Amino acid sequence: MVGLGNPGPEYAATRHNIGFLVAQKFAQQMGVSLKRQAYQGIVGTGRADGQETMVLLPQTYMNRSGVSVVSACKSKGIAVEDVVVIHDEIDLPFGSIRIKVGGGHGGHNGLRSIVDLLGCRDFLRVRMGVGRPQGQVDVAKYVLGQFSSTEKSQLDNVLENSVKALEVLLQKGAQQAMNEFNNRVFLI
Repeated sequence: MVGLGNPGPEYAATRHNIGFLVAQKFAQQMGVSLKRQAYQGIVGTGRADGQETMVLLPQTYMNRSGVSVVSACKSKGIAVEDVVVIHDEIDLPFGSIRIKVGGGHGGHNGLRSIVDLLGCRDFLRVRMGVGRPQGQVDVAKYVLGQFSSTEKSQLDNVLENSVKALEVLLQKGAQQAMNEFNNRVFLI
């Protein structure tokens, strides 16, 4: 379980770090401690829904996420099909979740790094909608910006539903998780 984001307090509550936020919430609810430094990231392992699960927060900055992911996969013998990457997605409205198996990077530099270094696209993705900026706003500035006050008021609900999606993914597989969570928006 890989949450994508950027390290450091200046990025902690930005749209680009929603992957970190979801992975941290998942780890907390599963009782997985994220304290150990390894694989150029912060990592925790434990049992989640009866399965040995590793949660990884790469600390390489978004554009080099693949370095951390590949290091963990090689060290632990993790198959590409068992990798779940949680990341921000500007082409989905805020509050939506879309689970997908494989695909391109869609311009997302974290995914590009992972695909390039793994040499494969066949990992699972949990795409977290952050919406697209309105008007002439620079996309990079938008995703590196803080959530709006309206988004902040909805964020806990979005994170809770994201963790539920991850639980279904682990318990029942990708197809069931897609059926239950894709094309839904989780706002109160």
